Amino acid sequence: MSRTISRRLVPFALAALAAAATLASAPAMAQAGYPLRPIKFIVPVPPGGAADVMSRMVAEHLQARLGQTVTVENRPGAGSSLGMDAVAKAAPDGYTIGMGNIAANAINPAVRPSAFPYQPVKDFAAISLVGVTPLVLAVNAEKVPARTLAEFVAYLKANPGKVAYGSSGIGSSLHLGMELLLQRTGTQAIHVPYKGSAPMVTDLLSGQVVATMDAATTTWPHVQTGKLRALGVSSAQRAFFAPELAPIADTIPGFDVKPWHGVMAPAGTPQAIVDRLSSEIQAFVAQPATQAKLRERGVVPVGSSARDFSQTMNDEFELFKKVVKDANIKPE
Repeated sequence: MSRTISRRLVPFALAALAAAATLASAPAMAQAGYPLRPIKFIVPVPPGGAADVMSRMVAEHLQARLGQTVTVENRPGAGSSLGMDAVAKAAPDGYTIGMGNIAANAINPAVRPSAFPYQPVKDFAAISLVGVTPLVLAVNAEKVPARTLAEFVAYLKANPGKVAYGSSGIGSSLHLGMELLLQRTGTQAIHVPYKGSAPMVTDLLSGQVVATMDAATTTWPHVQTGKLRALGVSSAQRAFFAPELAPIADTIPGFDVKPWHGVMAPAGTPQAIVDRLSSEIQAFVAQPATQAKLRERGVVPVGSSARDFSQTMNDEFELFKKVVKDANIKPE
């Protein structure tokens, strides 16, 4: 009886082996033929900003290198989550990619875990980190006597819960960057959220709030006029726009907060396609002309492997989950 059953199973076994062989060869086939049709590049922010410009630069390069149209589709809303949700739910075939960022793939899911439509790391295949934008810790030069970060920490300790700092909103990278600084130094301050950086800076200059951690494009012009005083840069390395400005990490070891933008695809996208796109983007970011254009917009060029970008995404999400929990931050 056992021999009869074995013979009956032979066709099924052969079919299973054939299916397995087909699946095993799928990435190689995808690499050889990809792309066979246009690619959609979802950008989860409105047109015109640094992230949009960065995305269009990448799209133009990929189009030239891959020989297929790469169409940029702006889908802003809900802190970039609308666009990235569309990426997460797209077919994992390499024909839909997106420009993820620290808001959509780290901070917002940490602040609103129960209301989020996707898993910020697991639902995506990291392709390449394109660039980061270090923040500048700045204070009102007339209202705050501190001239160094150490002096600012001492100032906070001498005035617990009396110093007001501004951010572009609850759960923004500006907000959580300052909260991380307060947590690491054991200090307290009053958070004043605004609807964007522009109104916050207006009040910072007038002294309604006296400190912030914001992008260089927002703060640095006022640092140069002397109205604001820069006390540190949020990235672990010195920034190209102010090489003389020490990283906050020099005073607070391990401190490293920098909004990032990186290309990703839906989870399950064949690794061969991911690796090819990653290689193309890394080569593009390494070009001097690309680096010059990114720096004009306050962006530090990176260009990373898929593996390194995936690790960055995971580390960032875990970091901000802890910051949110420790600070008991609730969504608006």
